Amino acid sequence: MKSKLNLDPKVVDSARNSAAHIASSMQDFIDRHTTVSTERTILRLLGIDGVDDVETPLPNVVVDQIKEAGGLPRGVAYWIGNAIVQTGLTPQEIAEKMSSGGLEITKLETGSTKDAEAAIMPAIEESLNEINKEKNARAEYLERLGESKQPYCYVIVATGNIYEDVIQAQAAGRQGADIIAVIRTTAQSLLDYVPYGPTTEGFGGTYATQENFRIMREALDETGEEVGRYIRLCNYSSGLCMAEIAAMGALERLDVLLNDALYGILFRDINMQRTLIDQYFSRIIIGYCDIIFNSGEDNYLTTDDAYESAHTVLASQLINEQFAVVANIKDWQMGLGHAFEMEPSMENGFLYELSQAIMAREIFPNASLKYMPPTKYMTGNIFKGHVQDALFNLIAVWSGQSLQLLGMLTEAIHTPHMHDRYLSIENAKYIFNNARDIGSEVTFKEDGIIQKRAQFVLSEADKLLADIAEEGLFSTIEKGKFAGIKRPYEGGKGLEGVCLKDDYYFNPFITLMLGGAK
Repeated sequence: MKSKLNLDPKVVDSARNSAAHIASSMQDFIDRHTTVSTERTILRLLGIDGVDDVETPLPNVVVDQIKEAGGLPRGVAYWIGNAIVQTGLTPQEIAEKMSSGGLEITKLETGSTKDAEAAIMPAIEESLNEINKEKNARAEYLERLGESKQPYCYVIVATGNIYEDVIQAQAAGRQGADIIAVIRTTAQSLLDYVPYGPTTEGFGGTYATQENFRIMREALDETGEEVGRYIRLCNYSSGLCMAEIAAMGALERLDVLLNDALYGILFRDINMQRTLIDQYFSRIIIGYCDIIFNSGEDNYLTTDDAYESAHTVLASQLINEQFAVVANIKDWQMGLGHAFEMEPSMENGFLYELSQAIMAREIFPNASLKYMPPTKYMTGNIFKGHVQDALFNLIAVWSGQSLQLLGMLTEAIHTPHMHDRYLSIENAKYIFNNARDIGSEVTFKEDGIIQKRAQFVLSEADKLLADIAEEGLFSTIEKGKFAGIKRPYEGGKGLEGVCLKDDYYFNPFITLMLGGAK
């Protein structure tokens, strides 16, 4: 299809090729390393769950003991498999015995890698069967109940109490929401463990735990049956436990996970080595489970200028796309992010926003694009804010966005109340319906403002990506070329959890989830 923006396909290809080179050049580093959180993810997928007598999650107990004994380079899959061979215990029983002080796993007689891998295969098969059951359940719900047209109306709940979140989420589903995002409690991304059980005391959001996922999934399924429409559940697979949360989401049938290759580095000061290693396994899980990931390019525009730095958003989208390709994620699972964040007094700001949104759709025609609402310039004037959100909704339906996080007229005042969500959903549904086919009806002036803006942003992104491909991603981040934020290679949180694999390391979940193609 001919580009309405008259984008040069050669420039698009050039930018995408540079991004592919960036992702592939990082893969050798990723393949040679593992982290404590990647290893804990393997344990969770092997069925290890629960906490010890001081509330430390058992996956942490096992990994910490192996790491302290110097055994982490070989990987937990080997040590658990070998322990099964030597003791005849299940992975859960091994973890419990380690927790009680009754077993030092690295001091057992060591057998072959082949025997260790064979010993854990029943647990792996059971885990994949559970995940496949949830994938099939989603497909059955979508077939039987159906869903709304895109853009999906996507709203948040953030009370801190999972049971109160359920009430608010079910109300939003009845009001017409298609996706419910349970906002994670402040700073959970910096915890190097996943809390256990249902929680009621989060600040600014609710803890992401497997039990909380299960509670909310059950509630949304109940409401979906009531309203005759499948309602998707979203949470955060980011921070120091990004792969662990992806595994929990796979087991509890989450549909959307916020997951970005660079976000934790730039906006949470998590070590860049740690983040890039962990994002790989998290994305393999996401790809295997038919979950949509949301990348976080919208955050660039809260720290940088939306007009001047639009090309960094496109560059990051292309990098996120290529890291996803390496992890075998399908195009429709790529919820690449962008945002409506032009300064409202800018002349023709709406035209620039429209240009960039259509550019994203043309460059990523099969992606489930995630469009984020105005937040940076929301002032507490609810009437102006509702108009800003209306313009945002108009661009969304015009440019064919997929996942639309609805703006709230009370942004910058308080966490949304139920009636705030109702007004936002009503606003979006009204505009989506009345302008449903505007995108296929309207073309743009040759060499006009809209075309020229998109062509310029693409050209600048192509140059930036070529520079990164030549210089290397780590060096680029150190120099602050994304969002104006500099991060050191050996700085940030979590570096102590990174280690080099030894020659006997294996992670069978990667091989199996990639279809045996690793």
